[in-house]
Amino acid sequence: MSLSPGSPDSAAGSVAVDPNLDFAGTTPYEDYVQADVLTHLQHLRSDDPGEMVFLVTTQVMELWFTVIVHEWETAGRALREDRVPVAMDALKRSVRELEALNHSWRPLAQLTPAQFNAYRSALGEGSGFQSAMYRRMEFLLGEKSASMLVPHRGAPRVHSELEKALHEPSLYDEVLALLARRGLPVPAAVLGRDLAQRYEPSAEVEAVWAGIYADADQNGELVRLGEALSDVAELVWRWRNDHLVATRRAMGAKTGTGGSAGVAWLEKRAQKNVFPELWTARSHV
Repeated sequence: MSLSPGSPDSAAGSVAVDPNLDFAGTTPYEDYVQADVLTHLQHLRSDDPGEMVFLVTTQVMELWFTVIVHEWETAGRALREDRVPVAMDALKRSVRELEALNHSWRPLAQLTPAQFNAYRSALGEGSGFQSAMYRRMEFLLGEKSASMLVPHRGAPRVHSELEKALHEPSLYDEVLALLARRGLPVPAAVLGRDLAQRYEPSAEVEAVWAGIYADADQNGELVRLGEALSDVAELVWRWRNDHLVATRRAMGAKTGTGGSAGVAWLEKRAQKNVFPELWTARSHV
């Protein structure tokens, strides 16, 4: 923290130094943050003043998706290498990031239908379900679907990254593989499943988690891992529900942008549990 000249907190005899304001090119801050790029990415398509907050909020959400994907991929690699503390650190960071992501709904949460309709036509066929980075988040949660690659066929790099993610283990797949390496009876059918398919709950996996939680003294590290995953799952559920409520408030049951089913689609998504056996196992502890 810099101190102003003559500040009573400054050390005796110290010389106050003003910040350097003269740079040969752009500022080091600009070079690192790329703020000029970020603040000129808003190309409005209507005259409505409310479109700006909608566009910026959506762009901020995309940035949070990006960092959360980074955290979960970091956690997955760490679990594969049996570095549970590193995975836990990444999961805990992602919890704070998910909280920030969820708060992104607040500027949009009370839009009236008239306010949303004022610039809705500017979206054209654009819809959140077309977000490639959000799709990577869902794939990491085990919500795999090859059909969700179709909208990205016109963007080869994005399509390639999504296709790769489709066939890679989800975060939960890495957790279950870790449990198996610890000698727990995770079924071979679960471990050897087609990773490009949506994860389906398993009664045997539920029993494994119930056993872990039933002996917390013996399985302390795994219980802490389970709780960190539960924190993630809860915030993902809250994200989906906040999205549902904001959409219902802004447009009711009308067809969504991009031809989606709108509220009906979001209601279906909100009913799905993330890391399902972590929730159902609690009934048996």
